[in-house]
Amino acid sequence: MSLKTHSPQQNIHRIHLSNGITLLIVENQAADLVAGRFFFNHAGSIMENRERAGISNLVASVITKGTRNLSALEIAEQVESIGASLGADAGTDYFLFSFKAVSRDFAPILKLLAEIIRFPSFPAEEVELERKLTLQNIRSQKEQPFNVAFDALRHNIYGEHPYGVSVLGTEDAVGQLDRATLQEYHQTYLRPDNLTISISGRINKEETVRLVEEVFGDWQISSTKIDLDLPLAINTEPSEALIQQETQQSIIMLGYLGAAVNSPDYPVLKLLSTYLGNGLSSRLFVELREKRGLAYDVSAFFPTRLEPAFFVTYMGTAPENTEIAIALLQEEIERLTQISLSESELQGAKNKLLGQYALGKQTNSEIAQIYGWYESLGLGIDFDRQFQEAIAKVTAQQAKSVANKYLVNPYIAVVKPS
Repeated sequence: MSLKTHSPQQNIHRIHLSNGITLLIVENQAADLVAGRFFFNHAGSIMENRERAGISNLVASVITKGTRNLSALEIAEQVESIGASLGADAGTDYFLFSFKAVSRDFAPILKLLAEIIRFPSFPAEEVELERKLTLQNIRSQKEQPFNVAFDALRHNIYGEHPYGVSVLGTEDAVGQLDRATLQEYHQTYLRPDNLTISISGRINKEETVRLVEEVFGDWQISSTKIDLDLPLAINTEPSEALIQQETQQSIIMLGYLGAAVNSPDYPVLKLLSTYLGNGLSSRLFVELREKRGLAYDVSAFFPTRLEPAFFVTYMGTAPENTEIAIALLQEEIERLTQISLSESELQGAKNKLLGQYALGKQTNSEIAQIYGWYESLGLGIDFDRQFQEAIAKVTAQQAKSVANKYLVNPYIAVVKPS
């Protein structure tokens, strides 16, 4: 198999195999371990229309339960016999396999994972079992006030866009999924030209390339085309949702449509999210919980997404404080559009964000995850450096400008006692 190689950093190798696989190899000799992440790029819930919402998650639940040669029990026994871990997961923007093992077991765990990825059998009884468990999970979430508010906010912001639904899918859609549908999904999306393999650990480049070629080298590109014509319309008019439910507290969520990961505004929104709601020293925690005693829980988050992500602030409060809590939560966000953060506020948020970012790249699993993820999003592994540099350069004026661009006219979702 022919390949092209590029090494932007001394211990990180980026290799393109002739069947379309992108292989990232990180030589990290610190521990006698190897971890891998296998990202299928154009997959995950972003590729699902409403009729198939939840199919990626169901495939991930079933795909490790049997192959053409192995039963679910035999797969589990092989993994446990060497003390390794292996799994599959469906995200919003990708479909993922992962493994971790000691270095001497790298070859057998890679071969087992290749068998699962390439030749799953989707046993009918396993499909039915996982489908029922998924339906139970969807129904269970409807009884949890936080999830109810989050689902309403997500739907109001995204409408028919795939981001408007949980990766679990909907009851109606999951109820219609069957073995044939899962097999079709596998043939369409789990293919070599759609795959980024990221491996980190006590390995060397030459041996890793040889092993990957051995198990994936004869894998041919599917003739099935991936349909990228998605329903990407997003609601532009902010709305409010009030849901009454049996609950001991009110859940308040304010959401704003933010930026995609490839936007120059993305690092700034990450920084604002950290300043507002990350940890016990965050602005929302100090002002609304510590000083005013309004919040049982208060925070903010801004996920990393291929398409524009939502910027969310939320609070749990006593029902009688619902109205004042909404007003004060919105007031704290509007403050970012009206004043410039002080140098100490800005630097404190940068230190926290960059410190947590560095701590999230210590293990082989974390290293394989972050480089594979960036590559699968089309950003390249240099984004790791570019993101940190962008955070360090954010100015108070830039933060205020981005806040005025995105953090106005919120979508609101409230769950409170009936």
